[in-house]
Amino acid sequence: MAAAPVWSVDPRTGKQREQVAVEATAQEVDAAVRAAHAARGSLADRTVRAAFLRSAAAGLDAARDGLVETADAETALGPARLTGELARTCYQLRAFADIVDEGAFLDVIIDHPDDTATPPIPDLRRYKVPLGVVAVYSASNFPFAFSVAGGDTASALAAGCPVVVKAHPDHPALSELVARVLRRAAAEHGIPEGVVGLVHGFEAGVELIKHPLVTAAGFTGSVRGGRALFDAAAARPVPIPFHGELGSLNPVLVTEAAAAERAEEIGGGLAGSMTLGVGQFCVKPGLVLVPSGAAGDQLVKSLTDAVGDTDAGVLLDHRMRDNFLAGVAERAQLPDVDAPVTPGAGGDHSVSAGFLTVPAEKLAEEGAYDLLLEECFGPVTVVARYASEAEATTVLSRLPGNLTATVQVSSEEAAGRGRGPELLAELTPLAGRVLVNGWPTGVAVAPAQHHGGPYPATTSTSTSVGGTAIERWLRPVVYQNAPEALLPAELKDDNPLGLPRRFNGVLETAAR
Repeated sequence: MAAAPVWSVDPRTGKQREQVAVEATAQEVDAAVRAAHAARGSLADRTVRAAFLRSAAAGLDAARDGLVETADAETALGPARLTGELARTCYQLRAFADIVDEGAFLDVIIDHPDDTATPPIPDLRRYKVPLGVVAVYSASNFPFAFSVAGGDTASALAAGCPVVVKAHPDHPALSELVARVLRRAAAEHGIPEGVVGLVHGFEAGVELIKHPLVTAAGFTGSVRGGRALFDAAAARPVPIPFHGELGSLNPVLVTEAAAAERAEEIGGGLAGSMTLGVGQFCVKPGLVLVPSGAAGDQLVKSLTDAVGDTDAGVLLDHRMRDNFLAGVAERAQLPDVDAPVTPGAGGDHSVSAGFLTVPAEKLAEEGAYDLLLEECFGPVTVVARYASEAEATTVLSRLPGNLTATVQVSSEEAAGRGRGPELLAELTPLAGRVLVNGWPTGVAVAPAQHHGGPYPATTSTSTSVGGTAIERWLRPVVYQNAPEALLPAELKDDNPLGLPRRFNGVLETAAR
């Protein structure tokens, strides 16, 4: 493949800022993967691994001002948003360091022989080991949290897996800066800098997923791009796990009682959620089921006022802007689709927020209106007005998998009266995170978090946010009747590493 220059581009003007790098050749991808593969052993010591993650967080903190300035120049997301995202990224690195120290993720289980069982149980000792080199595909809309030092990288390194990151073309200069910080942090602890590789270019991303030493991949992006990589991962001579986040509509159902109780509050909250970050969040609510009638009308009026007061914003790049303008225009042309606030161009380089309304009955059967059930990236949502609970249920039954599903209920319904419990059961099959009386934008980094969902939201049942994201890069192995002297320290009877474990059926907490 030919090596083309990689430019940093200002989305506010569409002009090139500087040449950052060149697209990686197949030979350079191979070199990056082999360097990462060679660095595997340096991550074997959990103490070193945790210290590396904390040093990476400290390095990013120390470089905050320059990183945020570069990120804003390449993404137009604004210093306030980017500073918060960088803080989240550093917190995530430290959280995974704590997980590494604790050791529960190794899932140690030891069963001594039991000849009285049927069939007899031999000596079995099980734990989890790292897969190997992980390919990470950066996202456009989170230049810190889902990019070079983001959740895929942090969780993979925590699992003991080196990474090779395919930089996103929307923030190549930032990607280079962050990679340098991570490599410096690695060097502080005697870890080869190749433990974090970085490549640029579309073809480099294709070469990366095909490389025989890559053992798994993490991706956040479009359905089209993610599905192509997913298929490539499955078509390899040795298929590998592909943990992809591809797209999500994130439906919201507003009950009639909720609309009657707090229409203005719900309308204002929806406006804030759908326009947050210029509508470029993967959990933006893209379809909202609102009842017909006076209460629903009041909600739509509140939404109209709030969205109408929202300033125009700049999308991450001009390709996304073009797709947004084409997408909203195509949707708005459908019969019976209205635009109380018309989404579209806000200027030569910006877009204005808006929303569309449609009778829910139009979405109940397959046809041209299925377009409204597809994600449109940017500050727009579709409000479907339903005439009955059955109509709303029919629309929900037609939706693909999502990252989130939200229900807005009244105080009576929240107390368990009426259809409250039934609604949660109805939404659970649709998404990995079900919200009640909240908004999906904002994904907390917490042990109980799950950021994933049925296809096409994600290609696996795993999460990319929260402590259990580490599980994607591990595999279990069992030793049977292995002499104590040959066992790894994690599986010895006397537990020299002080790990939490299940020992002969009894759960033991970590020894301190």
